[in-house]
Amino acid sequence: MEGLDYLSDERKKAEFDVEAMKVAWAGSRHEFQVADRMAKLVANDPVFEKFNKPMLGRKELFKNALRKVAYAWKLINDLRLSDEEVKWLREYIDEHNYTDLHWEMFVPSLEGQGTLEQKNKWLPLAKTMQIIGTYVQTELGHGSNVQGLETTATFDPQTDEFVIHSPTLTSSKWWPGGMAKVATHGIVYARLIIDGQYYGVHGFIVQLRSLEDHLPLPGITVGDIGLKFGHVAYNTMDNGVLRFDHVRIPRNQMLMRVSQVTKEGKYMKSNVPRQLSYGTMVGVRQKIVFDASTALSRAVCISTRYSVIRRQFGSHNGGPETQVIDYKTQQNRLFPLLASAYAFRFVGQWLKSLYIDVKQRLDANDFTTLPEAHACTAGLKSLTTAATADGIEECRKLCGGHGYLLSSGLPDLYAVNVPACTYEGENVVLLLQVSRFLVKTVSELKYKQPVGTTAYLGRATVLMQKNCVVQTSEDWLNFDEILKAFEARAARMIFDCCQRLAKFEKSEEGFAELSPDLVEASLSHCQVIVVSKFIEKLQQDIPGKGVKHMLELLFYVYALFLLHKHRGDFLATRYLTPKQVSLANDQLKALYSKVRPNAIALVDSFNHSDHYLSSVLGRYDGNVYSKLYETAMKDPFNDSVVADGIHEYVQPILKQTLHSAKL
Repeated sequence: MEGLDYLSDERKKAEFDVEAMKVAWAGSRHEFQVADRMAKLVANDPVFEKFNKPMLGRKELFKNALRKVAYAWKLINDLRLSDEEVKWLREYIDEHNYTDLHWEMFVPSLEGQGTLEQKNKWLPLAKTMQIIGTYVQTELGHGSNVQGLETTATFDPQTDEFVIHSPTLTSSKWWPGGMAKVATHGIVYARLIIDGQYYGVHGFIVQLRSLEDHLPLPGITVGDIGLKFGHVAYNTMDNGVLRFDHVRIPRNQMLMRVSQVTKEGKYMKSNVPRQLSYGTMVGVRQKIVFDASTALSRAVCISTRYSVIRRQFGSHNGGPETQVIDYKTQQNRLFPLLASAYAFRFVGQWLKSLYIDVKQRLDANDFTTLPEAHACTAGLKSLTTAATADGIEECRKLCGGHGYLLSSGLPDLYAVNVPACTYEGENVVLLLQVSRFLVKTVSELKYKQPVGTTAYLGRATVLMQKNCVVQTSEDWLNFDEILKAFEARAARMIFDCCQRLAKFEKSEEGFAELSPDLVEASLSHCQVIVVSKFIEKLQQDIPGKGVKHMLELLFYVYALFLLHKHRGDFLATRYLTPKQVSLANDQLKALYSKVRPNAIALVDSFNHSDHYLSSVLGRYDGNVYSKLYETAMKDPFNDSVVADGIHEYVQPILKQTLHSAKL
């Protein structure tokens, strides 16, 4: 089989235990076994076929997704799958649909912001999908600025109801997935108004459609917002537009764990802080970080395998051409992305454990760790989604012209993941939120020692005074030296921003003026988190021959590539000298040679099935060219030798009879 020898030979070069690396990537042997079982269940079931999707129109794509969800729901019940198994089943079906917001936003919002009475009523219905929910926040005119939302919820004490209304065109709800055609209910965010007074934005449970005939209820106008970027991508999802015309709901359908409105129209706050709503976002964003690592790993897997198969230039005397992966320029673009996938995976695993801890604390009304968790998930969501979007596009370019084909799997992978830079918090806005957390942390240093991810700011005096001691390129193969470099750079950037902010009479003017610098400082802090959590992972017991050593090499590639990329910051903050930056780059290039023989084994360790990758270029067996040809011939456009329209519009041109043709 063509191409097979390339990959089998590559696999023999591995200097580590691939099966053990699969477990390290998964997080635990249990996680690996569950994920692997679900991946095989999906890959071996013809109902979940994906390769025909590029041939379908929008309506067919949507209906096809509905069919798969119905079949999956039957499987879940017939096989009595656990919540964990269901999570992986949905992951490997790999098709965005109306259940995404139901499970990831609607249900968690009920759990986190509903009262016990509300949870007892709504959660059994939602978890058995007797109702289907969506999360209705973003409007045509407002996204990130939640406090600027225009939809109103006015309390009517005469009927003990809220009146939900869209007063302007820009107040139209816009974007919620599942809303256009499927969702029966939504958690709607609106401006609470009691007796003409505004009490902030709150969440309300609103029924959108009849459970009998699925028609929109009176006062509700709903539709789809149209095709999105990419061909398949999010076009299997019914993102919607929704307007309310004085829709009435019972008072007890306001989410009331944080704030309540009494029958008499009195607004009351519980002892639960308003920031509790962050809890839902913390959960969503930690999953986005995890998903970013997965998406980047898929792109890297495709690009690495194809870079081994593809040969270009370098032949002498009729010998074989050079494998593209052997060019240093290819390695310099590809291997840092490979390392980034692992780095994001491990910080994602840490973030998951952080979220579990925060969730347990929230359930016990302990909100002490919420601000840091919010800052961590906001910042890391921004860092990983931006790097992943850029990384997928880089992988497409690394595959040359063939990467542009839908059959490469890369265009739709990009189209699916690039919106993550915007949804659930626009990335720049999130980094500005992180900067406020960092500035507050610095302002409290005199009487409060920072802990967790900001602990290094408590050592700022030392970090600001000492400089790097690296003298040789080998000196850079040291966790402590790398971590100190990243901490010193971040601390100096953060403190510089704080000093400049202090010169403004009004702090908001300072934040507005210095926002570009604050974004960069926040990013440097987030990189400290990723680097430190990668080191923490490497300080744990990692079983398997050569696995820990291989991960150490990837850590150094990740960190030194970032150091090289942001060398301007490291030099401007004067922690490093130009010579030390140069030595880091020398070591980086030496590391590429050590990663090279292990490249295929490292992407095999992601354990992605061919079904999940959906890529002719990234096939496990390396049989690329014949499959590219075969896929092209299956396109319906090739059903006829002479295309429709040729005789009508091309032949008159060829025969010079266009003037007489009826156009």
